[in-house]
Amino acid sequence: MIQAFGLTSTPRKDLPPAVDDVSFEARAGHITTLLGAPGAGKSTALRLMLELQQGRGVTYFRGRPLHRIAHPSREVGVLLGDVPGHPARTVRGHLRMLCAAAGVPVRRADEVLEAVGLVSLRDERLGTLSRGMDRRLGLACALLPDPHTLVLDAPAEGLSARESQWLYGMLRAHAAQGGTVLLTTSDPKEAARTADQVVTLERGRLVADQDAAAFARTRLRPRVAVRTPHAARLAALLAKEARTGHRSVEVVQESGNHLSVYGSTCAHVGETAFRNGILVHRLADEIGDMGPGAGATADGDPTGSQVSVAASAQTAPQVTAPPPEGATAPTPEVAPATAPEVAPATAPEVAPATPPTTPLPPLPPPISVRPAPSPLRPLRYELRRATGIGTGFVTAAAVLVVSALTAVLLARIGHTPQPRLLAAWPREVPLPPAALGAGLLGALAFGDEFRHPALAADRGTVPRRLGLLAAKLLVSAATALLLALLTLGCDAEVLYLVYGRELAEVPADWLSLGASWLGLVVGCAWAGVLAAGVFRSTTAGLAAVVAVPVAVVPLVHKLLVGANVRAAAGSPARMREVFLLRWPFGGERYLTAAARVIAQPVGGALALSVTALLCTYLLMTVRGRVR
Repeated sequence: MIQAFGLTSTPRKDLPPAVDDVSFEARAGHITTLLGAPGAGKSTALRLMLELQQGRGVTYFRGRPLHRIAHPSREVGVLLGDVPGHPARTVRGHLRMLCAAAGVPVRRADEVLEAVGLVSLRDERLGTLSRGMDRRLGLACALLPDPHTLVLDAPAEGLSARESQWLYGMLRAHAAQGGTVLLTTSDPKEAARTADQVVTLERGRLVADQDAAAFARTRLRPRVAVRTPHAARLAALLAKEARTGHRSVEVVQESGNHLSVYGSTCAHVGETAFRNGILVHRLADEIGDMGPGAGATADGDPTGSQVSVAASAQTAPQVTAPPPEGATAPTPEVAPATAPEVAPATAPEVAPATPPTTPLPPLPPPISVRPAPSPLRPLRYELRRATGIGTGFVTAAAVLVVSALTAVLLARIGHTPQPRLLAAWPREVPLPPAALGAGLLGALAFGDEFRHPALAADRGTVPRRLGLLAAKLLVSAATALLLALLTLGCDAEVLYLVYGRELAEVPADWLSLGASWLGLVVGCAWAGVLAAGVFRSTTAGLAAVVAVPVAVVPLVHKLLVGANVRAAAGSPARMREVFLLRWPFGGERYLTAAARVIAQPVGGALALSVTALLCTYLLMTVRGRVR
């Protein structure tokens, strides 16, 4: 079950809080609905419960707050708005990626697809789904880890009657198996028809907590729905007859030619229309909206958009819940729909003034926004995230084409050294195409997570966790190495086909040059990953990659040419002195090559940038855990 105590949002400036001291329970095996008009605080209450928004209060899911649950997605399935995911990803690919994040077998994706009826659409892109199919996919994502509790924000909004019936049938089946279902809606008729318990919010405060039968009896009113081209005239006639007969009748003129008549019958409305020669297109009994506040009270002004007539002494007060024994009337907080004339008379008896000496109750504990846990299988998750869309493949293909064309153009112009020719790196360009492509792919590794936050929808945006970071660095490094080797091979092959063997020969110092090349490409990829993770943006990640040769390299070069900086020419001898032995298989050569890479201005700048970004990332991770 869910137990929410004292949910209070942080107010903005001089505005009252969107949610003010809301407490309720949602029992297992039942569907509980948060009901309220738009702006009543329903979505804010859910976000406070899920620790997605700062505020005060505490919420227990089967006796534990969400941040004390090891794997929240296995306890609480969440659907807040549309399905968060990359629009180019397929339905099945999206679910398989979430399977790795939740630590469940991949076959679970096909099971939930069959349960929600999306098997035939498993290869469709997320961006092409209709509203109803998107809701089905959202429910599939929530059910994927087989959670005990479902929390859904307006799940039936925008759905057809058939889709809504299917959705509530699925939620009822989940509750019948012992699960807890909490959802929001603004339609009182829908709440009375589908829920077991209805919690009513008004202006951020709890005004009623009733079972569905009591809610339908005390908060819903029967009405007569009328559609006529002479709506204003019929409203005036009904208002006049109500005042003459001293009857409590409320007439609300809806948009267009629709009327809602409360406190009357179809027979009376039809007779009035017949006597006055008014054409009626529709006349039916319906269940109306909540309380007498549906329309503004007027006295014979049928021309307004809403006409409300109370011809008797006053409309009977709408009681939201049965009062306890000995109470003379419900409190204003429980029945806000009561007429204004009644509330002042009863308020002194029910809610006496609190003495100034009475101490105020303590505030509930603060709600802090906590980072989401990393995927349970981060490496598998990252592989499926990277290969689930075509962005990486298109980027790699574009890099190969641009690099090959650049190499051919440089060879035709001449005066380009062989290493730069094979790397397609003009002197006028800060980075070669392969390095820029690797940096872009690295920036997308975190940038797409924040732009399309599919991970941990129940706990907010993507966390900065070391497991997820290690997986992204490993996958981006492997991708950068593959891209670097493919670029060299493609450039050499094109140069051989166009100009012959002379321009495609391997340089003599290929080891140190190869280490420099691979280090440059991998360093750019890592700089993109870390910058995008720190600044939460793909653009910022790519900007950090470009800033290395443009801004950081001149600074490092200036430091390296200083009088107090030792040259790297004697690095092999110094390495032997440090390690006091010769490495097997000539390992000191590889250390020498790595040292030469770092000793170069670009290599030093990359190392410095990656180290600074990594330290910033770790600092932000530690700060998130402390909070």
